[in-house]
Amino acid sequence: MEEDLFQLRQLPVVKFRRTGESTRSEDDAASGEHEVQIEGVRGGLEAVELDDGAAVPKEFANPTDDTFMVEDAVEAIGFGKFQWKLSVLTGLAWWGNTSWQVALLTSVVFVGMMSSSTLWGNISDQYGRKTGLKISVLWTLYYGILSAFAPVYSWILVLRGLVGFGIGGVPQSVTLYAEFLPMKARAKCILLIEVFWALGTVFEVILAVFVMPSLGWRWLLILSAVPLLLFAVLCFWLPESARYDVLSGNQEKAIATLKRIATENGAPMPLGKLIISRQEDRGRMKDLFTPHFRWTTLLLWFIWFSNAFSYYGLVLLTTELFQAGDVCSISSRKKAVEAKCSLACEYLSEEDYMDLLWTTLSEFPGVLVTLWIIDRLGRKKTMALCFAIFSFCSLLLSICVGRNVLTLLLFIARAFISGGFQAAYVYTPEVYPTATRALGLGTCSGMARVGALITPFIAQVMLESSVYLTLAVYSGCCLLAAVASCFLPIETKGRGLQESSHREWGQEMVGRGTHGAGVARSNSGSQE
Repeated sequence: MEEDLFQLRQLPVVKFRRTGESTRSEDDAASGEHEVQIEGVRGGLEAVELDDGAAVPKEFANPTDDTFMVEDAVEAIGFGKFQWKLSVLTGLAWWGNTSWQVALLTSVVFVGMMSSSTLWGNISDQYGRKTGLKISVLWTLYYGILSAFAPVYSWILVLRGLVGFGIGGVPQSVTLYAEFLPMKARAKCILLIEVFWALGTVFEVILAVFVMPSLGWRWLLILSAVPLLLFAVLCFWLPESARYDVLSGNQEKAIATLKRIATENGAPMPLGKLIISRQEDRGRMKDLFTPHFRWTTLLLWFIWFSNAFSYYGLVLLTTELFQAGDVCSISSRKKAVEAKCSLACEYLSEEDYMDLLWTTLSEFPGVLVTLWIIDRLGRKKTMALCFAIFSFCSLLLSICVGRNVLTLLLFIARAFISGGFQAAYVYTPEVYPTATRALGLGTCSGMARVGALITPFIAQVMLESSVYLTLAVYSGCCLLAAVASCFLPIETKGRGLQESSHREWGQEMVGRGTHGAGVARSNSGSQE
């Protein structure tokens, strides 16, 4: 008996903060029904913090409290089979999104995305993440396939715009994805979705090489829809976010979802009663401009604008620079081109295509670098670093350098601007509460499309007047974005996701990774 008691004392105990009043009746308290007394063991157990990455023991999922939040459950259940399946499914959405953007990357698509991003965010906050995502995916799939049968050019433009309208809701897959991820895995998992984006780009290029010469563009559009079609079928497997269900007052559905995840992961559910923090006024634009979020929203809008403005600008500049050979050759090349018809197209050489491939592949090491630093430096510093390096590389492009150095600079710039984009995708869902998370991400995505719409006027029109002014615009914009990243008032590294917008930011658990005086602390307004 003494040996068993000694072993029991050695087991780690994870203590969750009591986040609400006890629901036990006086009779229960009097009878001691919920208390377990073991002879020889102290009545008050010490809360022992687990090491980073340590799993919650199954015997002690939530042993010292009678209530828990969704955040507690997600952390206790951890990362497992369910999250792996969700990762693949979310990746398919991004893969399909990439295919449509590569095939239909025109201004009318960005107009559709810009006009719909906020609407899809509002729908996802009001009626559920799964609902908004399913409708947007089915919309994109329907009009995407329909565009392959467009009889005339005007119909292609209309259908492209409708495809863009649907694509504006696909980023909400990140909202749903983030709400199922435990804290320590969240940044890494969202960043790795970029791999699917890159794979989708490769898939589309290979598809175009084999399909275009023999079957034509109509079959290219149809076959490009395959990843999105697969996602549309599989998304019916998706459960609704338990965080959304709690906020909408659907306690039973939230518990059923958490139990399903726990079963698939082979992990225990926390003991006690799930706390419901119902909020009817979800998805309101004015909640993005409360005193706690006003500066965050404005700064994020500029950061997302700068990200897309610079990313797509670099893509356009890469083609121009490769065709000219270097910056100093652009002016002389233009003088020769002026004598030709302005509508004539210049074809890329085999060397141009190889260099374009190398700069595109730079997104892979960009993700790896961001993956390595985002949990070390934090979200804000990671974004600032990515913008600063891009700004510096943009200035270096104004120097007359050889082809190899030019390719290297473009490689580094592309790697870090794509890394900054992914860091923004990590930070944005983390900083907003569940009640406005989808709307916050949607409005930021809309601002990114504004940047994508404007950038051709800089990368192509202004380039005709001054190469150096063009590079200075991109460098200056990203330098300001780096400063804006540093001035963001909230750092989300190591923080739980906030549920209700009626409480101050940070009134949720900080997480078990916080190193204090040997006690696991909570960030919900009180500490134990």
